[in-house]
Amino acid sequence: MISIKLLKKYPTTFWIANAMELFERWAWYGFYLIFALYLTNSTDEGALGFSQTQKGLIMGIGTAFLYLLPIFTGAFSDRIGYRKTLFIAYTIYTIAFLLIPIFKSFIAVFIIYLFLAVGAALFKPIIAATVTKTTDEETSSIGFGIFYMMINIGGFIGPFVTGYFRKFSWDYVFYASAVVIALNFILVTLYYKDPIQKQDKNEPKPTLTEDLKHVLQHIGTALSDWKFALFLFIISGFWTMFFQVYMTLPVFIDHWVNTSVVYEFLLNYWPWLAHQLGTAEGTIPAEYLINMDAGYIILFQIAVSAIAMRYKPLNAMIVGTLIASIGMGLSLATQNGLFIVVALLVFAIGEMMSSPKITEYIGRIAPSDKTALYIGCSYLPIALGNLFAGLVSGNLYQSMSDKITLTQKEVGLRSLDIPNISSQFSKNDYFQSAATKMNMSIDQLTQFLWDKYHPSSFWIVVTAIGTIAAVMLYLYDRLILKSVKQESN
Repeated sequence: MISIKLLKKYPTTFWIANAMELFERWAWYGFYLIFALYLTNSTDEGALGFSQTQKGLIMGIGTAFLYLLPIFTGAFSDRIGYRKTLFIAYTIYTIAFLLIPIFKSFIAVFIIYLFLAVGAALFKPIIAATVTKTTDEETSSIGFGIFYMMINIGGFIGPFVTGYFRKFSWDYVFYASAVVIALNFILVTLYYKDPIQKQDKNEPKPTLTEDLKHVLQHIGTALSDWKFALFLFIISGFWTMFFQVYMTLPVFIDHWVNTSVVYEFLLNYWPWLAHQLGTAEGTIPAEYLINMDAGYIILFQIAVSAIAMRYKPLNAMIVGTLIASIGMGLSLATQNGLFIVVALLVFAIGEMMSSPKITEYIGRIAPSDKTALYIGCSYLPIALGNLFAGLVSGNLYQSMSDKITLTQKEVGLRSLDIPNISSQFSKNDYFQSAATKMNMSIDQLTQFLWDKYHPSSFWIVVTAIGTIAAVMLYLYDRLILKSVKQESN
């Protein structure tokens, strides 16, 4: 157990940093878990009606940009101070959230999302650095445990709050995130103290250009270790599979899955929760189902970590990646909402086994004088994974599983005369018109497309990506690392 005496050793700045992390994750996941739906759903629902390919470009490139920037924003933050950086980050965050619902074109939304990514990239390294600087050898382990707990609690709360507001308007989703992130202005203004030590005035201070040059040199030094670079590339396969939970699964559930069975299950066993989460149509929104992943992590992370600690980090990553791949794939394989809830538990177990072990493994293989440098490069495979995930969730999902694309294919085969989708004729209008001309209801046409075109086959692709990553990690361990050990002996 954690003693009160130990908790009192953490300074106020530590707790404020964790509170800010909770609010930031609340704001981020509150919109991000349903961002794919906002980008691609029909315009008559208040969404943007973009194609899956356009969604993949925005979320893939934009989020990759977010994870690349912290490599450089750290130097900027060290230069001007954490407190000032946080003010800038929250300002960008708030403005971006308020601007997103104003713009409707692909280019404009893409630019605003990149702007939002800058705010997130400025914020991301600061809080982790603050936790590091406000803990010591005795308190760091529990301190980072508290930090990761705040991440998951914030990520769990956010989608439930914004999901409630989505019932009224998509705009409220972004306004809610803006309000939550703006709460951090109060915390940083009144309570946050910059943990950076002031530099001696007599000590020469490098320019920002010199700082960035050093960063690039350090990255080059780390990547010149080809074994390390290969590991980062392999692990990007894990992240490619992992980020389908945000880029693809919400759309897949919204297009194909019968979530009324989840609503009916809750209605029988927990009526209050069914009424709180359910829609007027007796369904459960996609974001609530997907948010079970964060709930599982809050409940079971300690237990899974206790099991995983018995294995070498690389072995835990191999098994975890394989389990997560199966779970993610199964989530895309069925129309039954209850099955998805169970499949996400499988995915979460794999995620809990593998994700925390990545940083631990990097820290272990790094030369003793380059640990921080190697760990800093852990953002690179996440960025690459997002980029690849965007391509898979964009072009590939568009051709294999997008509901409108498959409808258009069937309409073409039957030579039906239906207007093209436009600002006046939405995706919903198109699908309704196609169902009418085929003498089907909307549900009947959905089932017909499912049976004929097998959009669930996309799960094979996702599972294959993760499985290949797991196999490559196994070969990496058995062939490359083993040969290196033999050479050193």
